[in-house]
Amino acid sequence: MSSPADRPQATPAEVLLVEDDAGDELMTREAFEDNKIGNVLHVVRDGLEALDFLYRRGAHADAPRPDLILLDLNLPKYDGRQVLERIKTDPDLQHIPVVVLTTSAAEEDILRSYKLHANAYVTKPVDLDQFIRAIQQIDDFFVTVVKLPRTG
Repeated sequence: MSSPADRPQATPAEVLLVEDDAGDELMTREAFEDNKIGNVLHVVRDGLEALDFLYRRGAHADAPRPDLILLDLNLPKYDGRQVLERIKTDPDLQHIPVVVLTTSAAEEDILRSYKLHANAYVTKPVDLDQFIRAIQQIDDFFVTVVKLPRTG
């Protein structure tokens, strides 16, 4: 078995964080920095901006195609459930892994997210250290452990 150090260096992943809470954005950025995550973090603040980024519209005309999406459910304009549904029903986007990262631990939100084909559902820890660890684990799994399709 090879260790992570034996693996060839991959190109940094493009990660899209869809998050309207500035504090949660800051903690996510801190998690990337603390873990020395070399991936590129793009942040949009609402569901409409997320769709603009994904469809490369307006201010996001030159946006890269994300390799991973971290999606909050409770968003202005379009909520995360609507964004998730759009992503997973679009043949050009549906291959992108989506991790729902939200404060909601409601069973109906969890069930609905999986029915909409979320790849994972993570309830945001309230504790800063636990939040940072959760982000690091998501990144480790979805960017380091599993093989993601690369699209341009």
